[in-house]
This record gives sequence, structure tokens and C-alpha cells, in this order.
Amino acid sequence: MNSLETKNLTIKFGGHTAVDNVSFTVPEKEFKSIIGPNGAGKTTLFNLLSGQLKPTSGDVLLKGKNVTKYSPTKRTRLGIGRSFQITNVFPNLTVLENVRLAVQSKRGIRYLMHRHKDGFLDIKSEAYRLLELVMLTKKADYLAVNLAHGEKRKLEIAMLLALDTEILLLDEPTAGMSLEEVPAILDVIRTIKNQGDKTIVLIEHKMDMIMDLSDSIMVLFNGRLLADDHPSEIMKNEQVQSAYLGGLYDEHTA
Repeated sequence: MNSLETKNLTIKFGGHTAVDNVSFTVPEKEFKSIIGPNGAGKTTLFNLLSGQLKPTSGDVLLKGKNVTKYSPTKRTRLGIGRSFQITNVFPNLTVLENVRLAVQSKRGIRYLMHRHKDGFLDIKSEAYRLLELVMLTKKADYLAVNLAHGEKRKLEIAMLLALDTEILLLDEPTAGMSLEEVPAILDVIRTIKNQGDKTIVLIEHKMDMIMDLSDSIMVLFNGRLLADDHPSEIMKNEQVQSAYLGGLYDEHTA
């Protein structure tokens, strides 16, 4: 079964078509990466998938169900979790509290004034399990505002996992990171993939990371789908090379 699918997805802003008639599928538990030069429409496509934007035409389907008109909140409840290029955490709460609140939200449990938070032992245990997964247990009592950028990205992923999302949309998770921070987030994403219970769609510019993790790679160019294939086939695709890959390697190896 396909976890995620689009049919002729299009969005126009005035006279500009940012995503142009894009149709693709992501099979259940597959890892698909989306690449393309700046302005290709990658983040706009993510905004359409997660519900931040409504398409001019076309459809978004989740496990065969048309969710095109659904809000971001309703899509999250149905299993689509999305990270952003800019981290989206509660800065003045601790790392543990950020994840604990996400776990509570998923379970529909509201905070009760007369009940101490330690009473929710199973929730706290689940939060710690997720922090262990993203390698943040040692920072559980830190305020999120005091985390390094790469650590905030890991916390954001833990919060997405706490919502029990089946589909993770990761928008440039290494954006803004130092070279030293990248291996840690790469290990987290690889661990999630190896658990084998998530469908992951990744926007990223680091080709070594993409080639290492992806089951398939989709290439966008000027809002259009240029190619969608196995990584080895993408690397051999002359149209992709001329439109994008050569320039990418020049940009990131210079």
C-alpha cells in the first residue's frame, strides 16, 4: 500500500506555478528523498503535503484517503508529521517537558491542576524512551532554549515521534548545522529508518546523506517532477545531471 500519494498536484501564486502537475507515490515504510535546486518547489510541496497550503488543483492522498481539504492538525492526527527548516520547539520548557507534552497530546490527556505530572509515569517513561532514541537523555532537564541547534533538531524529531506519526516529512534537518553536528542527526534518522515502522520523506542537499539513506529519490526542477527512481538510476540520469547534480556537487565541494 502507498502511504502517501499525490495526483497532478499544482499550486500557483499569481502568474507563477510553484508546483506544477506533480504526481508521485511513497510506498509504506519507504525512505524517499526530494532534491532540486533552490526555488524548485521542494518546501512548497511539503507545505501542500502537510496542509499548510491548499493546492490550486490536484489531490493529496493518505493511504488512499483524499486529505486535500484537511487541515494540518487533522492530517497530523491521521499520521503525517512534519518538521520545518526552522526548529519548532517550546524554548522555555525543558527537553523532557517538550516531549512529554507531545505524548500527552497524542493520548488526549489534559494537564490536571490537582495531579502532579509525575503521576503520569507511563507518559514520562515514553518521553524518556524517545529521548533515548534521539540521544538526548543527558539533556532531559535542560531548557530547550539552551540546546545547540543540532540538538533542537533532534528534539523536534522526538516530538514528531511522540505524536505517533506514521509518515515523517523532514525538511532539511541538517540546515544550519555545523559539520560536527551533522553525523548525530544522521544517526538519529538512520535509527528511525532501521526500526522499519515509518515512512520517511526527506528534503536535503547533502548528497552523501541522501545516497546512504534513500530507497528512492525524486527530483524537482522549476516546480516539475524531473525524475523519480532508485538512487543509482538518478545518478545516471543525464537530464538530472545537466539540470542539477553537477551544480550541486560544485556547490558543496567547493
